[in-house]
Amino acid sequence: MVDEKKRDSVDVEVEDRMDADCDERALQDAGPAFEDEPEFEEELEDDSEDSLTYSNGVIEKIVAMATREIPHVLGMKGNLMHLVQETFGAENLTKGVTVEVTDDNRVIVNISVIIEYGCYAPAIFEDVKERVTERLTAMTGLEVAGINLRIEDVVTREEYEASKKRHAEDVE
Repeated sequence: MVDEKKRDSVDVEVEDRMDADCDERALQDAGPAFEDEPEFEEELEDDSEDSLTYSNGVIEKIVAMATREIPHVLGMKGNLMHLVQETFGAENLTKGVTVEVTDDNRVIVNISVIIEYGCYAPAIFEDVKERVTERLTAMTGLEVAGINLRIEDVVTREEYEASKKRHAEDVE
């Protein structure tokens, strides 16, 4: 279940990478003082204060970049804030992407795209799901709970390129 409030970061539990053999040797080297306290090893594991946190912006950026790698995805469709940023010359790499974090630290991804006219949207959706899941897992270790792809527009590649060129001239 997704929190009522959108979280602004994802916490990931970092596993202690020490192997059991090292732990056992450390206890043996410590001598008899540890034999009287069998809970000590558990206390060491519980006292870990290590953490790894990702900003939602980082996750959104990974998703946006992975989505742009898919053939026939011409662009991302953002909201009004993205339009204002682009008007002033700032490129927003997370445009068209939002993420939600579930209570169990899994990620639900929402993506809005512009695709090329004449292409099969269900195939694009499958490609996006596969690439985004692959990139997020490889880069963050996070589990993807779901991906929602919204097709915002369908245009020819020529129309899209002409639109980008007009927009760039308007900004200058």
